Amino acid sequence: MGERSVGRGRSAWTALGRCQRHSLSALVLPLYGGLVVGALLLLPVGLGFPLLPPAAAALRRRADRQRGRTATWSGRAVVPPAPLPRAARALLGDEGFWRELRWAWLEPVTGGLVVAPPLCLFWYGVFGVLVQPFVWRELGEGNWYAFVPVRSIATTAGALLLGLAFVAAGVALAPRALAGHARWSGRALSAPYTAELVRRITHLTDSRTDALDVQAAELRRIERDLHDGAQARLVALGMTLEEATRLLDSDPAAARALLVEVRAASERALQDLRELVHGILPPVLADRGLGDAVRSLALDSFLDVHVDVALPPGRLPAAVESAAYFAVAELLANAAKHAAAREVRIGLGHSGGVLRVSVADDGRGGADASSGGGGLLGVRRRLLAFDGTLALHSPPGGPTLATLEIPCASSSPKTSSSSGTG
Repeated sequence: MGERSVGRGRSAWTALGRCQRHSLSALVLPLYGGLVVGALLLLPVGLGFPLLPPAAAALRRRADRQRGRTATWSGRAVVPPAPLPRAARALLGDEGFWRELRWAWLEPVTGGLVVAPPLCLFWYGVFGVLVQPFVWRELGEGNWYAFVPVRSIATTAGALLLGLAFVAAGVALAPRALAGHARWSGRALSAPYTAELVRRITHLTDSRTDALDVQAAELRRIERDLHDGAQARLVALGMTLEEATRLLDSDPAAARALLVEVRAASERALQDLRELVHGILPPVLADRGLGDAVRSLALDSFLDVHVDVALPPGRLPAAVESAAYFAVAELLANAAKHAAAREVRIGLGHSGGVLRVSVADDGRGGADASSGGGGLLGVRRRLLAFDGTLALHSPPGGPTLATLEIPCASSSPKTSSSSGTG
């Protein structure tokens, strides 16, 4: 309990310091807004056209800094607008530009008012604690601190205690003020709804195209495996059976030997079909879920693989489990083939409607998910179909950490148990 209280106290003081930084940052914002407005006013005479793009770019950098602070300090993601146009005429029609200009002028007032209460309480409390005890005699009979007339040692002690109360109130109020400022910044600096809608449609179109490409490639792989594997064995099996039938009366011993070959060929064809089905949907994944399927991958790998499963009871959507399973399989293969890793740690978790999978290896690093044709690019394209993401940190020399996030909901344990049997 004591450590928890200390942690809350530290976070409250941190929030107070961040409120102070917000208030100081707001003081310089009118300078950026003034540069943009000055360039706009000079447009009629032509001087504003070369001045507006750099002024808007400076304001954008300031707004991006605020978006980053909001995301880091509060965990509230602020969706940035589309990149600024380079031409002044195009800027005049850009909604994100006008939203940031409006924010630059409103932040000192609106945002400042949000963070002002804890700061006022804190600094007024500091004045009561550190200043009043030393200056009350010089200030004379008219000296008041809040509602306390400071005229003696006793009233000075009362002012000091009141100042401590103000300091404590300001620190306690700071986290709420910081959260309120994050909400204000999110509304003021997020991408316009229309722009976000266009971006969303574009993303869905691209992810659908990628999903169709992945599906087509998977179908081609299945067709190729069937043609080169089971189909070829079955054709050979049919020809061998035909030959054995022809020799059955004239040479029973040769026919019997051919039938033995048919039996062996049928077993090999059955094994090919099992491997093909395993590549489409592993039985352990269908029967026991993602956690046990990943543990099975770990057992099959020659690397030292540690798996930490923190999934809730129930099952995730089958398509999501399949995507996560094959993504982990690809990452394990990369760690073995390209990274020369010896140890891999896999973590599975689900919270806030998001499946999170982390795969960390001690290999030599240098992995790049943006290179064309690579397995990591295939993983990223597979996840895009579910609005999932792949974050990769792989500096040269290692280690490598891949983090997968897929939005999805977990079914109830009752539904899972009923669907997993049969």
